[in-house]
Amino acid sequence: MKSMILKSYGDDAKFEVADVAEPTLKPGHVVVRIAATSVNTVDTMIRQMGTDLPLSPDLPAILGMDFAGTIAEVGEGVTGFAVGDEVYGCAGGLAELQGALAEYMPTDARLIAHKPKSLTMKEAAALPLVGITAFEGLQRAGIAADKKVLVQGGAGGVGHIAIQLAKHFGADVYATGTGEKQISAIEGFGATAIDFMNEKIADYVGQHTGGAGFEVIFDSVGGANLTNSFEAAALNANVATTVSLLELDLTPAHFKGLSLHVIFMLIPMLYDHKREDHGAILARLAEIADKGALKPIVDEVAFGLEDVGAAYERLLSGKAIGKVVIEV
Repeated sequence: MKSMILKSYGDDAKFEVADVAEPTLKPGHVVVRIAATSVNTVDTMIRQMGTDLPLSPDLPAILGMDFAGTIAEVGEGVTGFAVGDEVYGCAGGLAELQGALAEYMPTDARLIAHKPKSLTMKEAAALPLVGITAFEGLQRAGIAADKKVLVQGGAGGVGHIAIQLAKHFGADVYATGTGEKQISAIEGFGATAIDFMNEKIADYVGQHTGGAGFEVIFDSVGGANLTNSFEAAALNANVATTVSLLELDLTPAHFKGLSLHVIFMLIPMLYDHKREDHGAILARLAEIADKGALKPIVDEVAFGLEDVGAAYERLLSGKAIGKVVIEV
């Protein structure tokens, strides 16, 4: 089968066309004919950092975590899926798991779900990693209809999905961004936009919460921005973040009694830990999408399988609006 492989890691590592053997079907697995795959920041980190990341696959490597496609083969013990079913998931491209930058991909059936009928293959391929991350973060942070929710980075890949899910769950949703495009996108998803470059935290906390703070904060920016989330949080609030790779003074969190939830959605793939949870979340996301309450933004620039390098550069450039998707 045709695939795009890396023979080395680093800033200048190039993807190369390769003809590799089709995957061998294993019990509990399916083989998917890939229609589309999206590029996530973690994919670019793997290409750049290689073995400096403990989750990077051995070389030569086939990357690509997110995908949408059609089941070509069904392994022993798999129930609920049949040849010809359209599915989507985040199931490879790290450790020993083959990725989606190929015509066919083997995947644990616990990590996939039937594709949302209302989404195209390109749209469905844009959803798994960011969708699971947003869903898990909001659930762990106690999302509920009576909560005031702040999404940090509301125009980003995870953030724009978190806004839509929080709205679906009935919360009162606010989100940070800056610039006309980001503010417009946030408002388009039904959230109240906060321009973090022009509004002080104390001012927007006072305006939108009467000074009490937000009860749920989903911080998709993370890192040093966590201190801003702590400042914006209510007493005993829940803060979920996708980026916590730093040393941080937790004193503000202590005196507010905050709960911090670190979301690392690759755990089921890396450790074969509760993989069925991801399949269940994907099924739930499909239901929400088919109700018209969830749709990922796909960047306008189109890429084919042999354009993988350009797709990675598009994401790294910061010019993409929404998820960068590759059609296979």
